[in-house]
Amino acid sequence: MRKIALLAGGFGTRLSEETTVRPKPMVEIGGRPIMWHIMKMYAYHGYKDFVVIGGYKVDFIRDYFLSYRSRACDFTIDLKSGAVDWLEAVGEDWRVTVVDTGIDTLTGGRLRRARHLLEGGRFGLTYGDGVSNVDIPALVATHEATEAWCTLTAVTQPGRYGALRLSDDRKLVHGFREKGAADGGLINGGFFVCEPEMLDLIDGDQTTLEAEPMDRLIAHGKLASYHHDGFWQSMDSLRDKHLLEDLWAKGDAPWKVWE
Repeated sequence: MRKIALLAGGFGTRLSEETTVRPKPMVEIGGRPIMWHIMKMYAYHGYKDFVVIGGYKVDFIRDYFLSYRSRACDFTIDLKSGAVDWLEAVGEDWRVTVVDTGIDTLTGGRLRRARHLLEGGRFGLTYGDGVSNVDIPALVATHEATEAWCTLTAVTQPGRYGALRLSDDRKLVHGFREKGAADGGLINGGFFVCEPEMLDLIDGDQTTLEAEPMDRLIAHGKLASYHHDGFWQSMDSLRDKHLLEDLWAKGDAPWKVWE
C-alpha cells in the first residue's frame, strides 16, 4: 500500500454551522483539522504519501497545506528578495497531493477523477471526517489474505447508517441494508484497502462509491471486511464535533495512537 486517499470534497450539510466557511475535513478538533488527525494516525503506521481528493471549498485545503510550514515553524524572510530562512524543521515528513474533483461530483466520481494518482498499485482510502484507532497493519494483512479488490473496515455504530450483511466468517460482504436506531449491526466505517481493479467499477462523476461500485464488488465476490471493535467516530453533526473535542481536551482521545 503506497498511497492513502482521503475523500474531502463533500458539502457537509449536516455540520453547516462549520461548513459554511470550510470543508468538513478542515473542521478543527483540538485546534487541528480532523483530516490532520486521520493523517497522523496513518503516518504513525508508516503511510505518509497522501492524496487529498477535494471539491467543495478545495482552496481552503490548498491554502492550509501551502502554508503548513509557515504555521508550524519560525522563520526569517527577506521582504525584498522573498527568500525565507526556516529556523526549524517542519514536524511532519508527509507528501501531500491535493486534487480538485469538482463541486458536484459524487464520492465514486471523485475517486475516479483521482485514479491517475492511485492506479500504480494498492492504496488506502478513507473519508476525511472520521477518526479511529483501527489497526492499519492488521487491516492490510486481512486484505492480503483474501483475493478481494477492496477491504472495508466494519465497525459497530447505532443509528443512522446502513448495516452490512456479512458471510458467516465475517470475511466477505454480501450486501447492505437499512437499519434502525436499535440495530447493533456492523456498518461500513471506511478505512479501505483497495486494488486498482476496483477503479474500473466506477462509471463517472455521478457515481456514489457506496452504491454501484460496492454492489459490483459484491457481485464479483471481491469485497472483503475487517472487523474493528475498537473506537470509531464520524463527525457528521455539531454534537459529534463536541464529543470529539471533549475527548481531546480530556487527553482521552482513543484515535491518538501517535506520541
